[in-house]
Amino acid sequence: MGEQNAKSQDIPIRSRRKFMTGAAAFTGYSMLVKAPQALASENDPFVRREDIAPRIDELAPDDAKPNVSSTDPNMRVVNLESDVLVAGGGLAGVCAAISAARLGSKVILIQDRSRLGGNSSSEVKMHPRGSRFGFREGGIIEEICLENAYHNEQYSWEIWDLLLYDKVIREPNIKLLLDTAVYRAEKEGDKITSIWARCDKTEHLYHINSKVFVDSTGDSRLGMEAGAEFKIGRESSKEFGESLADYDTLGSTQGSSILFTAREHDKEMYYQAPSWARGIGSEDLKLRGVESPTDTWEYGYWWIELGGVYDTIRDNERLRFELLSIVMGVWDYIKNSGNFPSAKNWALDTVGMIPGKRDSRRLIGDTVLTQQDVTGDWKQFSDGVAFGGWSLDDHPAEGFDATDRSPAQQINYPEAYNIPFGSLYSKNVDNLLMAGRNVSASHVAFSSLRVMLTCAVIGQATGTAAHQCQEKGLPPRKLRENKKHLKALQQQLLRDGALILKAKNEDKSDLARKATVTASASTSNTSPENILSGQTYDKPDEYKHRWMAPLGDQKIWLQLDWKQTVEISEIEISHDTGLHRDVTMTSLIWLQNEMISGAQPESIRDYQVIGVDKNGKETVLAKVLDNYQKLRRHSFDPIKVSSIHIQVDQGNGDEVVGIYEIRAYGPS
Repeated sequence: MGEQNAKSQDIPIRSRRKFMTGAAAFTGYSMLVKAPQALASENDPFVRREDIAPRIDELAPDDAKPNVSSTDPNMRVVNLESDVLVAGGGLAGVCAAISAARLGSKVILIQDRSRLGGNSSSEVKMHPRGSRFGFREGGIIEEICLENAYHNEQYSWEIWDLLLYDKVIREPNIKLLLDTAVYRAEKEGDKITSIWARCDKTEHLYHINSKVFVDSTGDSRLGMEAGAEFKIGRESSKEFGESLADYDTLGSTQGSSILFTAREHDKEMYYQAPSWARGIGSEDLKLRGVESPTDTWEYGYWWIELGGVYDTIRDNERLRFELLSIVMGVWDYIKNSGNFPSAKNWALDTVGMIPGKRDSRRLIGDTVLTQQDVTGDWKQFSDGVAFGGWSLDDHPAEGFDATDRSPAQQINYPEAYNIPFGSLYSKNVDNLLMAGRNVSASHVAFSSLRVMLTCAVIGQATGTAAHQCQEKGLPPRKLRENKKHLKALQQQLLRDGALILKAKNEDKSDLARKATVTASASTSNTSPENILSGQTYDKPDEYKHRWMAPLGDQKIWLQLDWKQTVEISEIEISHDTGLHRDVTMTSLIWLQNEMISGAQPESIRDYQVIGVDKNGKETVLAKVLDNYQKLRRHSFDPIKVSSIHIQVDQGNGDEVVGIYEIRAYGPS
């Protein structure tokens, strides 16, 4: 072994890289058991290692030298360029980076940890949640969650991490910097010109120039360094006239949580708490829902929460210790109090070491979303680009120590709400957008939009806007003020599968809007014309926006016909994937039991897209096997047709299959 290591050290670095790249050519892409269906590479989902390797090597070039930085002489400085820089790799940052990259922007995504996903990663293990109004989020996060349901039926958090890494690393327009933190911003006037980031693991400092910057760090670190206006903590009810604003002390925040997982074994499992664990008794838990002796403990408790009366950023180390001491004490109470005899065979499986943070800085935009906007006034916004639907969910500032208070106040409201573009860019830094829990909102409104699936759809909206800003050379404010540009932003989001309430497909380039639609059959409450309604979701018990057909002995088909021949080169299909049902990553057994792992049964598994010319000649434009995604794009050489015929060959288990929308585009 020692001799082999010595020989490997004799190989020059560049030669070693070339060897690795060459070796990759003989290795099939097999990151996951089943082949993912990435929107960005629909016709060739297998991204070769040799295509990815150069992007990684550019992050550690051979000519990077030390002694360039006077403050860090041993660090090597690397200069990079991007169109869009995204700081923060939680679900919001991931969706922002992917959306901008797929539209053509050169993106650098910076994450200060080794894993993507933020609070949803295996380091924290908080399951992503979102809308409670009977239809789930669309777009990129829908794609990711459907990938997870299909590839990760075992609900492994590490595979969830790997899936997010796969989604990002396969995008040719993204350079990913892990274990790297932004620590400085450089400006000219009110505009950021570049940032500095450091990776101590590789001993690199990165100086990155970009046209547009996105802060999805959660803590608004990039915005703070750039001098962006921000808020932190609760406002008084007088500031925005919010009835829920006086829930707790002015200036206090929600806290952070440490989660655990546990597993039942086939023998009794011993547990002794460490000496520094808190002593926990029934009085501490009287409002915390641990009383039932029939409980299972596969997943920890979100209400093991502290930090609202501390600084959730600078006091993080103290909070880590205190939260761990509570976890140890709560588990000691469950195992050793004698109140839970069914816990005797249970043992801790994992304990998080990173507090999952809820609340810190929120950047201020041209619009500050408020309680009134969430509960109904959102309808006056013309610039909606994403939607939220979680309750107004506030937590006591003292968290676990507020033993005489319920661990949460969850206020419901009548319907989901749109999130305006005006709350997604900085008021005073011209080229800074934000995505995630740091967007422009009051603390009350933040208590709803802070959940991760909502943050993810905000991320897609922000990434799409960032691309359009750099492409047009406009700051976000100017993009929003121009009605034509704002409409183009909303229409691009709809085309990419995002859901915006009350918005519909008005894309003049979509040739399907000029077609008539027929089908072999339809369920009694739907019709084929529904696929041209312009919307790709239905509210509960609605069937206004999709065609559904029963599978049987006869061939099932849907057809678009044009009066005049049209030239097309792309067909986009939005499938029914059971939007009424949760699809997410979780360790909660009851939530897993409510979901369906694998392909969603309403979706069409196998189908063909057939072009028919004016003489009746048929050409198979796409043949799909094993589909499980909602949005599928099929590109092909331009062809003149009079009809497009969708032939359904097989479903994914349900007796009825459905399609929400079909779009058709000609060569650009």
